[in-house]
Amino acid sequence: MNFIQSPFLQGGFLYPFAELIFFVIMKFLIVGLGNMGNEYSHTRHNIGFDVVGSLAAKHNADFRMDRLAAVTEFKLKGKTLICILPSTYMNLSGKAVKYWMDKEKVSIEHILVVADELAIPISKLRLRPGGSDAGHNGLKSINELLQTSNYPRLRFGIGNNFPKGMQVDYVLGKWTEAETPLVKKKIEASVEVIESFVLTGIERTMNHANKIEITL
Repeated sequence: MNFIQSPFLQGGFLYPFAELIFFVIMKFLIVGLGNMGNEYSHTRHNIGFDVVGSLAAKHNADFRMDRLAAVTEFKLKGKTLICILPSTYMNLSGKAVKYWMDKEKVSIEHILVVADELAIPISKLRLRPGGSDAGHNGLKSINELLQTSNYPRLRFGIGNNFPKGMQVDYVLGKWTEAETPLVKKKIEASVEVIESFVLTGIERTMNHANKIEITL
């Protein structure tokens, strides 16, 4: 076994190289919530898929179908990002998150879940270190499987511009022609927020991301 002198350890003890890597490499699990299938593609409820898909595309990472999710990974300035799009359907998203969190040994503070949010205007994003599911079935499933709601999430505002009784049709519907340019711009901003979360942490990123107002 190769040994090197570690500057991270008091006294500069010799330490196995393989174990030193454990301290250096940081993993993040980036989760886009949505439903598989063409009928759900690019709908408001699937914005988590679109954001995480755009993140992966920016870094030339291709998804593969694996257990409970489409999965890809890439490195960003020495940090490893594992991106998943659960194939369980929204209401069972927690199964995929729990499996990949355990498999990749990702700490809960290094998980980031991207989901749609009716209560936030279409021009806004909200990054939080935790919170309730706010009626979102994907987040509810994750809360149940992880047995906590204390994990970071990025809520992508989809607005609530629908007639009374039409919420389901609105959420499962596609963006209007007028909304599409703004949504594309906000997806780009969301990708930058995720990168900032990984590189600078949630507190600094929240200070910026939660003030963003997307306009054309």
